[in-house]
This record gives sequence, structure tokens and C-alpha cells, in this order.
Amino acid sequence: MRDMLLIALFAFLGAAAAGLLGALALRALRHRSLVVSLTVVSTVAVTAMFSGTLAVAWAMFLSRHDLFVVTTVVAMAAVVSLATALLLGRWVVARSDALTRAARTFGDGGSFPAPGEAEAGDPAEFAALTRELAATSEKLAASRDRERALESSRRELVAWISHDLRTPLAGLRAMSEALEDGMVEDTGRCLRQIRTEVERLNAMVGDLFELSRIHAGNLALTTHRVTLSELVEEALAGADPLARQNGVRLVGDAVATVPVEVDPHEMTRVLGNLLVNAIRRTPADGTVAVHARTVEEDEKVVLSVTDGCGGIPEEDLPRVFDTGWRGTHARTPPGAGLGLAIVRGIVEAHQGTAAVRNVTGGCCFELTLPRALPNQRAGTEAL
Repeated sequence: MRDMLLIALFAFLGAAAAGLLGALALRALRHRSLVVSLTVVSTVAVTAMFSGTLAVAWAMFLSRHDLFVVTTVVAMAAVVSLATALLLGRWVVARSDALTRAARTFGDGGSFPAPGEAEAGDPAEFAALTRELAATSEKLAASRDRERALESSRRELVAWISHDLRTPLAGLRAMSEALEDGMVEDTGRCLRQIRTEVERLNAMVGDLFELSRIHAGNLALTTHRVTLSELVEEALAGADPLARQNGVRLVGDAVATVPVEVDPHEMTRVLGNLLVNAIRRTPADGTVAVHARTVEEDEKVVLSVTDGCGGIPEEDLPRVFDTGWRGTHARTPPGAGLGLAIVRGIVEAHQGTAAVRNVTGGCCFELTLPRALPNQRAGTEAL
């Protein structure tokens, strides 16, 4: 037993000396290439085995021939180990350099070309890193597309807002100058026109303020349990005068009394915007219909507003809810194109979605909202 302990002690001392020197070498070379580090590790492993073997051999007083044989065997193992480490290090560095070159394309706004996709022998770590970089590349590309779309919408919004503000402001200036110069005989009519233009400007500023609150995440919702029929009745009552003026028939008397947890004021505004757009785009003697249905498996309700506008071009459907979108000039009523963007923002603040699709003779706007649960309580939340 004593001899075994001595052998273990000599082997440990020889290996520990090699390991200590290797640790110092790794610390000194920690900023060098991975090939150097792998070579040092392999050298330490072989040297530790070599030192331990020689220490035990000397302690056991082996013959010169036996000591030479042991030294030769260990030396050959060291050569093979170092060669293998060098090959592995060069391969790892080559793969790392390929990933580095591919990752540089992120900064240039390009996509990530995954290197060596056909090589199935990559280690799991490299394969996982390649997949993550490819996924990140796709997310960045989608983000850049969204940013370009938002920037385009902002430019269109600024252009349209500037145009729409210039018209009423020019009218107000002309009428005020006419009043100042005493050139107006019917001052009452002129004042009514001024009031109309001021109300139009006030509505546009209100829409801009509402949209800015939505984009800034400052839209506070005070939710209450109401039924779909109550929301639809209030929205139809508000839109009825415009419908009569345009000769459009409103239909919405078959809406179920399904409970939802919403902010009644904001959702009434949503339905009002949809109804006003539908009435303005539907020809006289046309019909604007409001319907509601439940999706039991998803615990959701779907509110739809269908008009007779003749449909929206397929290429424009994805942009309908974008800020500033107003479609073709022939179909677009006056306005800055903010109503549908506000609709989407308010609906998404209620954890819902807004969508549009073409139907026979027109289009159908659908709002999907969570259905009120039996134990759900009302409260106030922010977007």
C-alpha cells in the first residue's frame, strides 16, 4: 500500500509541475489565437503524463532500456496529440473566421449568409450559433422593413397634413381679411363657414393627438363590461345623420348582446370612424351593415362593418391601417388618413386585432376582441 501511495505521489508531483507551467502559459497567451490555446492545452496534457511517467520510472529504478522504451512511447503519443490539436485548432479558427465574416454583413444592412450550410459535421455549438445568427438576421431584416414602411408613412402623413391644413387655413385667412375690409355682406354665413373650418381643424388636431398618444404608449383605457349591442346602438345613433344626408341605409339591429370588457368611449370612437368611412365611400341607396359573431373556441368576438365602396385594390389591403394611408384619390374623402390608424391602435390596446378584406361590392372591416369572462373585473390600464 505504501508503494502505491509513493507512486501516486511522484506521478502527481510530475503532472502538477507540468500543469502549473501550462496554466502560466495559458494566462500569458490568453489574447492569442485559439490554435495557440489548444496547442498549449494538448502540450500540458502530454507533458503532465510524460512528467508523471518519468517521475515514477525514476523512482522505481527502471533499467536504462526500460526507461528509454517508456520515454519513446510517451514522446510518440505527444507528437500525435500535438498534431491533432493543431489540426483541430486550425479547423475551429477557420469556422470562426467564416462566421465572423458572415456576421459583418449585419452592420452593412445585409442578410446573414450562413457559412458552410452543407457541412453536416459542424459541432453542435457552431450549428446553434449559425442558427441564432440566421434568426437574428431575419428579425433585423423584418425590423428594417418595418422602419422603412413607418418612415414612408410618416413622410406621406407630413405631406398630406401640410396640404390639408393649408386649405382651411387659406380659407380662414381669406374670410378674416374680407371681414376686416368690410367686403362681406352676409357676415352670419361667413362666420358659419369660419366655424366649420375651425371644427375641421380641431378634428384633425384631435386625431393627431390621439395617434401620438397611441404611438407613445400613453393611451389610458378605463374598461367596463358592456354588450356589443350597446356599443353598436350608440355608434349607429351617432352616424345616422350622416347616413341620411348621403342616402345610405344603416343596418345593425341583429347584433347579439355579448359582453365585452372595453373602454366604451374609445370603442365607440373606433366604430364611429369605421361607420363614417363606410358611409362616405358607399354610393347613395347603398347599405352599410354592422354584424357581430362569437368565436367560442378562442373566447373572442368579431365585430364587422361592411360597406359598398366597390372594394380596395389587393395591393393596398396590407396598407389600409397604416398612418396616412388614404387610397386612391377617387375613393378618398377629405381627411389626413388617420382614422384607420387610430382604429388599429385602440383595438390593439384592447388586446384585439383589426383586419380588412374585400367582399362582393365592397369591403369588410373586422375587429376581433377578447370576450369578457364571467369572473373578469373592470379596471384601468394603459397601452
